[in-house]
Amino acid sequence: MRTVHEMSKLTGVSIRTLQYYDKIGLLHPAEYTESGYRLYDDTTLEKLQQILLFRELEFPLKDIKQIINRPDFDKGKALEQQITLLTLKKEHIENLIDLARGLKAMGVKHLMDFEPFDTSKIDEYAAKAKASWGQTPEYKEYEEKSKGRTASEHAAINKQMMDIFAEFGAVRKEDPSGDVPQALVRKLQDFITEHLYTCSDEILYSLGLMYAGGGDFTVNIDKYAGEGTAEFAYRAIQAYCKK
Repeated sequence: MRTVHEMSKLTGVSIRTLQYYDKIGLLHPAEYTESGYRLYDDTTLEKLQQILLFRELEFPLKDIKQIINRPDFDKGKALEQQITLLTLKKEHIENLIDLARGLKAMGVKHLMDFEPFDTSKIDEYAAKAKASWGQTPEYKEYEEKSKGRTASEHAAINKQMMDIFAEFGAVRKEDPSGDVPQALVRKLQDFITEHLYTCSDEILYSLGLMYAGGGDFTVNIDKYAGEGTAEFAYRAIQAYCKK
Protein backbone atom coordinates (compact mmCIF):
# COMPACT_ATOMS: atom_id res chain seq x y z
CA MET A 1 0.00 0.00 0.00
CA ARG A 2 1.08 3.57 -0.68
CA THR A 3 0.12 6.72 1.19
CA VAL A 4 -1.21 9.71 -0.73
CA HIS A 5 2.20 11.37 -0.39
CA GLU A 6 3.95 8.30 -1.84
CA MET A 7 1.37 8.08 -4.63
CA SER A 8 1.92 11.73 -5.48
CA LYS A 9 5.71 11.36 -5.51
CA LEU A 10 5.53 8.23 -7.67
CA THR A 11 3.09 9.58 -10.27
CA GLY A 12 3.74 13.32 -10.29
CA VAL A 13 0.06 13.96 -9.58
CA SER A 14 -0.39 16.49 -6.79
CA ILE A 15 -1.87 15.49 -3.44
CA ARG A 16 -4.55 18.12 -4.00
CA THR A 17 -5.55 16.50 -7.28
CA LEU A 18 -5.66 12.99 -5.77
CA GLN A 19 -7.86 14.27 -2.96
CA TYR A 20 -10.19 15.89 -5.51
CA TYR A 21 -10.37 12.69 -7.58
CA ASP A 22 -11.44 10.85 -4.43
CA LYS A 23 -14.02 13.53 -3.60
CA ILE A 24 -15.76 13.30 -7.00
CA GLY A 25 -15.62 9.49 -7.13
CA LEU A 26 -13.13 9.29 -9.99
CA LEU A 27 -10.36 7.52 -8.06
CA HIS A 28 -11.05 6.22 -4.58
CA PRO A 29 -8.16 4.86 -2.48
CA ALA A 30 -8.03 1.11 -1.96
CA GLU A 31 -8.78 1.75 1.70
CA TYR A 32 -8.56 4.27 4.52
CA THR A 33 -6.66 3.90 7.77
CA GLU A 34 -8.45 4.20 11.09
CA SER A 35 -7.22 7.79 11.17
CA GLY A 36 -8.77 8.48 7.77
CA TYR A 37 -5.56 8.51 5.70
CA ARG A 38 -5.81 7.32 2.09
CA LEU A 39 -3.97 4.16 0.99
CA TYR A 40 -3.46 3.14 -2.64
CA ASP A 41 -2.64 -0.27 -4.14
CA ASP A 42 -1.49 -1.38 -7.60
CA THR A 43 -5.07 -1.50 -8.90
CA THR A 44 -5.66 2.16 -8.05
CA LEU A 45 -2.26 3.01 -9.55
CA GLU A 46 -3.28 1.33 -12.81
CA LYS A 47 -6.59 3.18 -12.78
CA LEU A 48 -4.76 6.49 -12.30
CA GLN A 49 -2.65 5.72 -15.37
CA GLN A 50 -5.85 5.29 -17.37
CA ILE A 51 -7.19 8.58 -16.05
CA LEU A 52 -3.99 10.38 -17.04
CA LEU A 53 -4.26 8.96 -20.56
CA PHE A 54 -7.69 10.45 -21.00
CA ARG A 55 -6.54 13.74 -19.46
CA GLU A 56 -3.81 13.74 -22.13
CA LEU A 57 -6.63 13.48 -24.67
CA GLU A 58 -8.33 16.43 -22.92
CA PHE A 59 -11.43 14.60 -21.70
CA PRO A 60 -13.47 16.27 -18.92
CA LEU A 61 -13.20 14.37 -15.65
CA LYS A 62 -16.88 13.43 -15.57
CA ASP A 63 -16.53 11.74 -18.98
CA ILE A 64 -13.41 9.87 -17.87
CA LYS A 65 -15.35 8.58 -14.88
CA GLN A 66 -18.07 7.22 -17.16
CA ILE A 67 -15.63 5.64 -19.62
CA ILE A 68 -13.34 3.79 -17.21
CA ASN A 69 -16.32 2.45 -15.27
CA ARG A 70 -17.98 1.05 -18.38
CA PRO A 71 -18.20 -2.77 -18.36
CA ASP A 72 -16.80 -2.84 -21.90
CA PHE A 73 -13.81 -0.59 -21.13
CA ASP A 74 -10.83 -1.88 -23.14
CA LYS A 75 -7.57 -1.31 -21.21
CA GLY A 76 -5.49 -2.65 -24.11
CA LYS A 77 -7.01 -0.14 -26.50
CA ALA A 78 -6.33 2.70 -24.07
CA LEU A 79 -2.68 1.68 -23.65
CA GLU A 80 -2.19 1.31 -27.40
CA GLN A 81 -3.50 4.83 -27.94
CA GLN A 82 -1.18 6.15 -25.25
CA ILE A 83 1.81 4.47 -26.88
CA THR A 84 0.95 5.93 -30.30
CA LEU A 85 0.37 9.43 -28.92
CA LEU A 86 3.62 9.41 -26.94
CA THR A 87 5.53 8.12 -29.97
CA LEU A 88 4.20 11.02 -32.06
CA LYS A 89 5.21 13.48 -29.36
CA LYS A 90 8.66 11.87 -29.12
CA GLU A 91 9.15 12.27 -32.89
CA HIS A 92 8.03 15.91 -32.63
CA ILE A 93 10.56 16.64 -29.86
CA GLU A 94 13.36 14.87 -31.75
CA ASN A 95 12.60 16.99 -34.84
CA LEU A 96 12.83 20.15 -32.74
CA ILE A 97 16.15 19.01 -31.27
CA ASP A 98 17.54 18.33 -34.75
CA LEU A 99 16.40 21.78 -35.88
CA ALA A 100 18.00 23.47 -32.88
CA ARG A 101 21.28 21.67 -33.54
CA GLY A 102 21.14 22.71 -37.16
CA LEU A 103 20.50 26.33 -36.20
CA LYS A 104 23.44 26.24 -33.82
CA ALA A 105 25.75 24.82 -36.48
CA MET A 106 24.59 26.73 -39.57
CA GLY A 107 22.61 29.74 -38.42
CA VAL A 108 19.05 30.85 -39.07
CA LYS A 109 19.61 32.00 -42.66
CA HIS A 110 20.60 28.50 -43.77
CA LEU A 111 17.73 26.67 -42.09
CA MET A 112 14.30 28.08 -42.98
CA ASP A 113 12.42 24.87 -42.14
CA PHE A 114 9.22 25.25 -40.10
CA GLU A 115 8.03 21.65 -40.42
CA PRO A 116 9.42 20.62 -36.99
CA PHE A 117 6.95 23.03 -35.38
CA ASP A 118 3.97 21.29 -36.99
CA THR A 119 1.88 19.39 -34.41
CA SER A 120 -0.96 18.50 -36.78
CA LYS A 121 -0.24 14.74 -36.63
CA ILE A 122 -0.43 14.79 -32.83
CA ASP A 123 -3.60 16.90 -32.84
CA GLU A 124 -5.26 14.72 -35.46
CA TYR A 125 -4.47 11.47 -33.64
CA ALA A 126 -5.59 12.85 -30.28
CA ALA A 127 -8.89 13.93 -31.83
CA LYS A 128 -9.46 10.52 -33.42
CA ALA A 129 -8.57 8.69 -30.19
CA LYS A 130 -10.96 10.89 -28.27
CA ALA A 131 -13.76 10.31 -30.76
CA SER A 132 -13.24 6.56 -30.57
CA TRP A 133 -14.46 6.53 -26.97
CA GLY A 134 -17.78 8.04 -27.92
CA GLN A 135 -18.61 11.68 -28.39
CA THR A 136 -19.62 13.33 -25.15
CA PRO A 137 -22.21 16.13 -25.15
CA GLU A 138 -19.41 18.67 -24.66
CA TYR A 139 -17.42 17.18 -27.53
CA LYS A 140 -20.43 17.25 -29.82
CA GLU A 141 -21.14 20.84 -28.83
CA TYR A 142 -17.52 21.82 -29.51
CA GLU A 143 -17.63 20.10 -32.89
CA GLU A 144 -20.79 22.00 -33.78
CA LYS A 145 -19.49 25.37 -32.64
CA SER A 146 -16.10 24.97 -34.31
CA LYS A 147 -17.54 23.69 -37.59
CA GLY A 148 -16.45 25.93 -40.45
CA ARG A 149 -14.05 28.04 -38.41
CA THR A 150 -10.87 29.00 -40.19
CA ALA A 151 -7.42 28.66 -38.66
CA SER A 152 -7.31 32.42 -38.12
CA GLU A 153 -10.66 32.30 -36.32
CA HIS A 154 -9.39 29.53 -34.05
CA ALA A 155 -6.26 31.60 -33.37
CA ALA A 156 -8.37 34.66 -32.57
CA ILE A 157 -10.44 32.70 -30.04
CA ASN A 158 -7.27 31.35 -28.40
CA LYS A 159 -5.86 34.88 -28.26
CA GLN A 160 -9.03 36.20 -26.60
CA MET A 161 -8.88 33.44 -24.02
CA MET A 162 -5.23 34.15 -23.25
CA ASP A 163 -6.13 37.83 -22.87
CA ILE A 164 -8.51 36.82 -20.09
CA PHE A 165 -5.57 35.12 -18.37
CA ALA A 166 -3.60 38.33 -18.84
CA GLU A 167 -6.34 40.05 -16.82
CA PHE A 168 -5.87 37.41 -14.13
CA GLY A 169 -2.15 38.15 -14.24
CA ALA A 170 -2.74 41.85 -13.68
CA VAL A 171 -4.51 41.15 -10.36
CA ARG A 172 -2.63 38.04 -9.23
CA LYS A 173 -1.39 39.77 -6.06
CA GLU A 174 -4.98 40.24 -4.87
CA ASP A 175 -7.21 37.89 -2.89
CA PRO A 176 -8.41 35.26 -5.43
CA SER A 177 -11.84 35.29 -3.77
CA GLY A 178 -12.16 39.06 -4.23
CA ASP A 179 -14.69 40.71 -6.51
CA VAL A 180 -12.38 41.34 -9.48
CA PRO A 181 -10.83 37.84 -9.69
CA GLN A 182 -14.26 36.27 -9.22
CA ALA A 183 -15.67 38.41 -12.04
CA LEU A 184 -12.81 37.18 -14.23
CA VAL A 185 -13.62 33.56 -13.42
CA ARG A 186 -17.20 34.18 -14.51
CA LYS A 187 -15.90 35.88 -17.66
CA LEU A 188 -13.70 32.86 -18.43
CA GLN A 189 -16.55 30.42 -17.84
CA ASP A 190 -18.91 32.41 -20.07
CA PHE A 191 -16.25 32.66 -22.78
CA ILE A 192 -15.69 28.89 -22.82
CA THR A 193 -19.44 28.27 -22.92
CA GLU A 194 -19.91 30.72 -25.79
CA HIS A 195 -17.02 29.60 -27.97
CA LEU A 196 -16.21 25.98 -27.01
CA TYR A 197 -18.73 24.01 -24.94
CA THR A 198 -21.03 24.42 -21.96
CA CYS A 199 -18.66 25.00 -19.06
CA SER A 200 -20.32 23.78 -15.85
CA ASP A 201 -18.73 24.49 -12.48
CA GLU A 202 -17.44 20.90 -12.41
CA ILE A 203 -15.77 21.25 -15.80
CA LEU A 204 -14.44 24.67 -14.81
CA TYR A 205 -12.85 23.23 -11.67
CA SER A 206 -11.26 20.44 -13.72
CA LEU A 207 -9.83 23.04 -16.09
CA GLY A 208 -8.45 24.96 -13.11
CA LEU A 209 -6.59 21.87 -11.93
CA MET A 210 -5.16 21.49 -15.42
CA TYR A 211 -4.12 25.16 -15.61
CA ALA A 212 -2.12 24.83 -12.38
CA GLY A 213 -0.95 21.26 -12.97
CA GLY A 214 2.57 22.20 -14.00
CA GLY A 215 2.33 21.09 -17.65
CA ASP A 216 2.12 23.02 -20.91
CA PHE A 217 -0.98 24.91 -19.78
CA THR A 218 0.85 26.28 -16.74
CA VAL A 219 3.93 27.20 -18.76
CA ASN A 220 1.97 28.92 -21.54
CA ILE A 221 -0.33 30.84 -19.20
CA ASP A 222 2.55 32.05 -17.02
CA LYS A 223 4.61 32.97 -20.07
CA TYR A 224 1.76 35.05 -21.50
CA ALA A 225 0.33 36.56 -18.33
CA GLY A 226 3.14 36.50 -15.78
CA GLU A 227 4.70 34.01 -13.39
CA GLY A 228 2.16 32.57 -10.97
CA THR A 229 -0.91 33.48 -13.03
CA ALA A 230 -1.96 29.87 -13.69
CA GLU A 231 -1.90 29.02 -9.97
CA PHE A 232 -3.75 32.23 -9.13
CA ALA A 233 -6.43 31.50 -11.75
CA TYR A 234 -6.86 28.02 -10.25
CA ARG A 235 -7.30 29.44 -6.72
CA ALA A 236 -9.84 31.96 -8.03
CA ILE A 237 -11.72 29.16 -9.81
CA GLN A 238 -11.58 27.04 -6.66
CA ALA A 239 -13.13 29.87 -4.63
CA TYR A 240 -15.76 30.46 -7.30
CA CYS A 241 -16.82 26.81 -7.46
CA LYS A 242 -17.15 26.57 -3.68
CA LYS A 243 -19.73 29.36 -3.56
